[in-house]
Amino acid sequence: MNNEIAILMAAGMGTRMKPLTEKVPKPLIKVHGVPMIETVINGLRLRGVGHIYVVVGYLGDQFNYLTNKYSDISIIENTEYRVKNNISSIYAAKDVVGHSDMFICESDLYISNPDIFQSVLNQSCYYGKMIKGYSADWVFDQDKKGRITRVGKGGTDVYNMCGISWFNKEDSLTLINSIIDAYQQPGSEQLFWDEVVDRNLDKLNLTVHPIENSKIVELDSVKELEEEDPQYTQYN
Repeated sequence: MNNEIAILMAAGMGTRMKPLTEKVPKPLIKVHGVPMIETVINGLRLRGVGHIYVVVGYLGDQFNYLTNKYSDISIIENTEYRVKNNISSIYAAKDVVGHSDMFICESDLYISNPDIFQSVLNQSCYYGKMIKGYSADWVFDQDKKGRITRVGKGGTDVYNMCGISWFNKEDSLTLINSIIDAYQQPGSEQLFWDEVVDRNLDKLNLTVHPIENSKIVELDSVKELEEEDPQYTQYN
């Protein structure tokens, strides 16, 4: 076990996955028999991450079983998830951020190969998938040395965000201070936390950690879920 922590963002309502998410939060939807969030948890635990904090909101009580199943998990409640964007989930975890190296992970990922968490990470980074051609999703621009110069939507032949990032202790402290500062500004509560990162790239030394497309499966709709796991054909 090491001194790293992980923040798992699990507060969202998963509206694009209805009707499944009307009764079950998206991270707890099972893929090949395992809740998506547990594929993330298992990868982090195999790495030896010291403690995992799950930030919950929508149907949050359903995540409580995790603290009984795993001794190294705590639940943090985001009480503002219905009215504020996901910056509110990082803000909710502010008391545990900035004291150690940390992962920030989306919880609605299906990790098909937990080895992606075994990499030696020496520089703060986002995990990224290279997508050839134009992508309208969240992407990263980089300078010639590989440092990220933009985090935003839309780009050609660039790495795409895939829901996992890692910050060393110094950068995690810079990040949470920037989140706290932004949170006090009118309108900023509607920001994605990655937009705060983009605004502070002069202070954060970030690069991209490349991964193979097949190792993380992002499932944003019932159709994509059915393509990965045929048991959901009835919903599509």
